[in-house]
Amino acid sequence: MTVERYIRIMAGFVVMLSLALGYAGSPIFVSEWFLALTAFAGFNLFQSGITGFCPPAILFKKLGVPEGNGSCSGGKCN
Repeated sequence: MTVERYIRIMAGFVVMLSLALGYAGSPIFVSEWFLALTAFAGFNLFQSGITGFCPPAILFKKLGVPEGNGSCSGGKCN
């Protein structure tokens, strides 16, 4: 897998987990404040699309994940 795929998996996981923990109808509900994590993930995706800067890409690259041909590699999302 490439850096871009890991970023997509991570973003999707954060959104799904924060919704499960923040939605009152969920069986694993904790607090509505977990919905702020959903907003944070959305904001990071938005700023990455605008600026091309992607901090998780830098982390995954340092961990040895191959860059591949994806648009999110080396810390820059093009």
